[in-house]
Amino acid sequence: MGLLDDVKGMLAQYAAGTPPAGDASAHFDQIAQSVDRNTLAKGIAAAMHSTDTPPFAQMVSQLFANGSAEQKMAMISTLLSSITPEQRAQLTSMIPGLAGVASGAASPTAIPPSAVQSLAQHVEQHNPGIVEQMSAFYAAHPMLVKTLGSVAMMIAMRKIAQHHPGA
Repeated sequence: MGLLDDVKGMLAQYAAGTPPAGDASAHFDQIAQSVDRNTLAKGIAAAMHSTDTPPFAQMVSQLFANGSAEQKMAMISTLLSSITPEQRAQLTSMIPGLAGVASGAASPTAIPPSAVQSLAQHVEQHNPGIVEQMSAFYAAHPMLVKTLGSVAMMIAMRKIAQHHPGA
C-alpha cells in the first residue's frame, strides 16, 4: 500500500466521521502535502467557519502570534487589502501601531495579537469573504495551521475528505 493509498484511506475515514487512530498533526501533514492548495484552503475555511472552533478573529490572532515576521506582515496586508481605503484609514487610526506597519515604517512584530484580533473582527464585519482569503493564505503555510490544534485540523481534514476525489 503506497502513500497515496494511505492518504485516500485516511481521507475516507475522516469523511465517514471516524478519524483514524494516531496523531492528527501527522495526518494533517500528510494530507496537506497530498492535496492541492485550493482544496486545503477549503478545509481550513471550514475549520474557521465551524462553531466547534473559536471565532475567526481569535484564530487569526493565534496564528499571528505563532507566525514569522513575514507571515505576520502578509496576514496584516491580506486583512487590510480586503476592505475599502476609508475602512483601512479608520482601522489604522483605531488600532495602535497598525498605521506604522501598514506604511512599512514598523515591524509587524510590534503589534500585539489582540490588536490583530480586533482588526480581523472589524474586517470580517465588512467583508465576510475574508475567511476564505485568509484560508488561502494559511493553505500556503500548513505548519502554521497546526498551531490551531487538533479540532481545527480534524474539521479541515473532514472537509477536504468530502471534496477529494477517491476518498
